[in-house]
Amino acid sequence: MGIDPARLGGPLVGIVSTWTGTMPCNLNQLELSAHVAEGVTAAGGVPMPFNTIAVSDNQSQATPGMRASLISREVIADSIELMVHAHDFDALVCIVGCDKTVPAALMALARVDKPAVVLYSGPMRAGRLRGREVTIQDVWEAVGAEERGLIPRAELDELERVACPGPGTCAGHFTANTMAVALDCLGITHVGDGLIPADETEAKNDAAARAGKRATELTATARSFLDRRALLNAMTGIAATGGSTNGILHLLAIAHEAGVPLTLDELADVGTRTPVIASLAPSGRFMAEDLHRVGGTAALIRELVRGGQIDGSAPTVDGSTLADATRHGAAPDGEVLFTLEEPFKPTGALHALRGNLAPDGSLVKLAGGRRVHRGPAIVFDSEEACTDAVRAGVVTEGAVLVVRYEGPAGGPGMREMLSVTASVVGAGLGESVALVTDGRFSGATRGLMVGHVAPEAARGGPLAIVRDGDTIAIDIDAKTLTLELDDAEIAERLAAWQPPPLPYAGGVFARYRTLVGSASEGAVLLPWPQ
Repeated sequence: MGIDPARLGGPLVGIVSTWTGTMPCNLNQLELSAHVAEGVTAAGGVPMPFNTIAVSDNQSQATPGMRASLISREVIADSIELMVHAHDFDALVCIVGCDKTVPAALMALARVDKPAVVLYSGPMRAGRLRGREVTIQDVWEAVGAEERGLIPRAELDELERVACPGPGTCAGHFTANTMAVALDCLGITHVGDGLIPADETEAKNDAAARAGKRATELTATARSFLDRRALLNAMTGIAATGGSTNGILHLLAIAHEAGVPLTLDELADVGTRTPVIASLAPSGRFMAEDLHRVGGTAALIRELVRGGQIDGSAPTVDGSTLADATRHGAAPDGEVLFTLEEPFKPTGALHALRGNLAPDGSLVKLAGGRRVHRGPAIVFDSEEACTDAVRAGVVTEGAVLVVRYEGPAGGPGMREMLSVTASVVGAGLGESVALVTDGRFSGATRGLMVGHVAPEAARGGPLAIVRDGDTIAIDIDAKTLTLELDDAEIAERLAAWQPPPLPYAGGVFARYRTLVGSASEGAVLLPWPQ
């Protein structure tokens, strides 16, 4: 292996990369791993690189493959945990990028509790088409428009060729970059290194070497950066940047692995009360690279600490507090990043809704527009059935689309509904139709879309007994999701309900279905059948 036995007295540092050659998100990670190793060696440690898997949410959208995405979070966490136990590393560097790799690494670190630094491999640049910036979100919405005959196929093809111009995670503030902000707020990475764009090779390689050196020297273990204070700080950063609902799902899972008491409602309360101070796509104008350009997460955290939104006394891996680490961050520029006194939006976009349709809770990310919707249900037992109906033009204004049996157990795997939501927007129905599902949403989703409904339909939740024409009411301010039926009718329908046949009777999907818990608790695997 080329390791001088004389060096084996130094720390053994595991370097986990989530590289795959299947997508642009993580393409730079093998190079980053090599530079992490240089940093480890320079600090007197022995680098021990290894790799795990990653699933592309975008390439699996609207296909059965999307069921693998959330399940991969558990597989990645398990593989890291197993390697640490097998090889007894003294410390770790986790190189992460796409949506599930960030929470997976944090879940594994919470379990093994070794000294660790996490390095986010960086966002891609936005594409450009006829003078405007475009991302994968534009592609998905253009798919919906092309399906309805609103744009020609040649225009969609042209957009697709330029929307993702290089390596890195999706350019907008979707789930991956949401979790990159969370990493900095947790303090488990060098603040500011994550949002260095993936194609800024020299700066990114320097960040990698810095991570390797710090992990080798670090004595504080991972749970120091994953306590309740840190997780609430991370939630504040997610909310302040208009981040994805998936951020709440993942923070709940990390809290579970770290043994930290934290609930859906507590995180959602932070998401509701925190002003949005960054104008980032999909609810704002700018991309992750623009946030980095105006000072990045250091500027963001500095402003949140100044206003008392984030606890600046929390530690970071460089040995300073969050307040000290961001003390010299740039002031808000007033275009990409705003002050708390004059925010981009005065209240947060993430809300938890409860009611007789979601007794254990649900989540909505409100990018703007309607805060109340009441309409007749159109019920679908799969994502594909709903997408086909939208594409066929049979969905009318005012409807509430119900997509069920797509939860953690029902899917299995809690697929994202981006094909549905993008088709709704692309068909011109984004301001008149609502969606309710036990599945998830992409960070690129916009419109009045309620997901994570719990209990899910496959486990006998009330979503299972909704019928076409039933009236559903959504009220963001009242925090309610209501099926307008009396309790006796709901009880009668539930008593008569029988679970339908569900896909995958064996293999990893069947094992996941048996063990996965509720989305309201992070959709983590539990050591006993549900």
